[in-house]
Amino acid sequence: MAPRSIVAPERRGRLIAIEGIDGCGKSTQTALLAERIGAEATFEPGATELGASLRELLLQRSARISARSEALLMIADRAQHVEEVVRPALERGMWVVTDRFSASTLAYQGTGRGLQPSVLKELIDWATSGLWPDLVVLLDVPTSLARERLRGSRADRLELLGDGFQERVRRGFLAQAMNHPESWAVVDAARPAEVVASEVATIVQSRLGSLDADHRR
Repeated sequence: MAPRSIVAPERRGRLIAIEGIDGCGKSTQTALLAERIGAEATFEPGATELGASLRELLLQRSARISARSEALLMIADRAQHVEEVVRPALERGMWVVTDRFSASTLAYQGTGRGLQPSVLKELIDWATSGLWPDLVVLLDVPTSLARERLRGSRADRLELLGDGFQERVRRGFLAQAMNHPESWAVVDAARPAEVVASEVATIVQSRLGSLDADHRR
């Protein structure tokens, strides 16, 4: 789905989403990009008070949550995230870099869980008032490498679903990138973090232009 603005284009900041499977380096690259371009960094799920409670429930290893309930909770987190964090920043003319956004729901709960993408898109569109990223950067890594990177950390409920699930999610992300090349870019994230960061910054500048001082934090 093409990105749509929720405020006047001449006043609106830009929204950049960093996506990928767990272990791809999203958190690192979100922080590096936001610092490099002077944007506001945020994340999903859990960036708001309500979101933090939802995140704890969603990722709790022992939680019994159906696929549909999981999708609705993720989308509820996004609705609050947009309302409290993302929309106010964009309306101030700020640029925002978020670690996960709507593509994660389509990959995890859509391709991963097998829920109908068209239904998920309608729910996301309603929850965000039609806000989709101006640019999605997909950090792509093999699931085997992602697993190695996560070794030693305590796996959450979704990470415990194993390589088969993670591979479906990865394919879901790649399919979205293939279907929306105008608003997506795929980066090989198996390389060192500084190399990846340099390529991400180059992509952002080539796709969205330079960030002027009026749009910095």
